[in-house]
Amino acid sequence: MKKAFYLTILFCALLSTSLHAQHTRSERAKAWRAERERLRTAENAAEQHRDSVAYHKAIVALKEGAWVLEASNINFVNGITRFVTPSTNYISCRDNEGVIQTAYSSFTYSPNGLGGVTVQGTVSNERTSTDKHGNVYYSYYIEGSAVSATVYVTLTGGTNQASAIVNPNFTGRSMTFDGYLIPYSEATIFQGMPQW
Repeated sequence: MKKAFYLTILFCALLSTSLHAQHTRSERAKAWRAERERLRTAENAAEQHRDSVAYHKAIVALKEGAWVLEASNINFVNGITRFVTPSTNYISCRDNEGVIQTAYSSFTYSPNGLGGVTVQGTVSNERTSTDKHGNVYYSYYIEGSAVSATVYVTLTGGTNQASAIVNPNFTGRSMTFDGYLIPYSEATIFQGMPQW
């Protein structure tokens, strides 16, 4: 009888310890999930703030006419997409002078010395509009000795993500630069030799 009594007490103690361990484990998991959610919310708020600041800077840069769209990929009219280096693949505008540059590391010889093409020209016929979602549409005409094209830039509302369609006036071989639009003073670009 004493054995049964001690076994019952031992069983109750083990059951109580097991239930307590499960309770604390579930509390720890619940606290961990709450902390993870709090961190995710704080991270999202910080990211929205960074995007908002970048968007404001991009709009000011467009208005001042001193900006760079550093491309992370270029899409061609035939459907080919090339992932590229932003510092050597960009579209820029400063002091009414525009530059469109491509550089692919897979080409051994190129006119600009970087594996692509660099064209410069004078910017004119600038137009800007904004839709109700904050997307900014900016277009201009660029003309130089080696370039004659219309460029259509779309800045996504609330961020500095942008895309630009370069539509040459004579060849019809347009290409799209996707990347981030930043002020010219913050750009880290390297320009190759322009074509004349």
